[in-house]
Amino acid sequence: MFKLCLVLVLLIAIDASLVNSSYCSCSGNISASDVDRVHFAMNLEFMEAEFFLKGSTGKGLDAFNETLAQGGPPPVGAKKANLDPITNRIIEEFGYQEIGHLRAIADMTGGIPRPLLNLTRENFAEFMDRAVGRRSNPRFDPYANSRNYLLASYYIPYVGLTGYVGTIPYLVYFNIKQLVAGLLGVESGQDGVIRTMLYERQYEMVEEYGGVTVAELTNEISNLRNELGMCGIKDEGLCVPLWLGAENRTTSNILSADPYSLSYDRTPQEILRVMYGTGDEHRPGGFWPCGANGRIARMFLDGGSYGDGVVCSSDEN
Repeated sequence: MFKLCLVLVLLIAIDASLVNSSYCSCSGNISASDVDRVHFAMNLEFMEAEFFLKGSTGKGLDAFNETLAQGGPPPVGAKKANLDPITNRIIEEFGYQEIGHLRAIADMTGGIPRPLLNLTRENFAEFMDRAVGRRSNPRFDPYANSRNYLLASYYIPYVGLTGYVGTIPYLVYFNIKQLVAGLLGVESGQDGVIRTMLYERQYEMVEEYGGVTVAELTNEISNLRNELGMCGIKDEGLCVPLWLGAENRTTSNILSADPYSLSYDRTPQEILRVMYGTGDEHRPGGFWPCGANGRIARMFLDGGSYGDGVVCSSDEN
């Protein structure tokens, strides 16, 4: 707990310098239409759909709806996870919900091609290793069991949730606002379920990191996302010091929220930094090795560079 408090104090101390940094932008007021903003969100919806569907059913999005990907490449590395029956049922439902989200956006706006997704065990392990600060042994495998899968899932819906919160103030048209509000509601629910299931396991040890508990690992993941986002605290783990709990009355933190218990927001730039894992919206990697798709994501890639060994065509989108 002392370590967590120290990390959070340090993050708060550097919060102002990060926000005022000339290097990164923390404003969502970019030149983009409502459709552009919703298209950007599809990148995360594709990732959630593929991860949840493959993890629970062993089949990806194309097996359920072959038109939604619009010719985008299939994901790399996703596979059936070794889930207990209850977890499998919940994740399967989430997967079907993501198909609905993609259909809703595509029906209203036309949609975008699915980006290349890196859902390999190695990619998840790299993110987890960075969060903890040391290499897992044995290597972290999100598909090995329910606990690991939930920890991997902890990285996904919450980022989409903060993105929708950050998007809504800049929307103009009623029908798009209504769509995003509906998407936000379900994404929030998914995140709440995942965090609750992890909270029930908070004291379990994650063997791959010897002695690190589930709760401690969620704190480390949240710290990593804050660092990559470069715009201060937008993320909190399952347990916090009392002075950070709701109304300073609880150390449980099943729902991540600000001092007013309102959801945090993230800009497209922050989301790209987090999901690329590079801390730079101009430099793809991580879960989107060839970059995210849509006009917002691609405008940051002009003159950008790709990760080592990644071959991407010049006409990804």
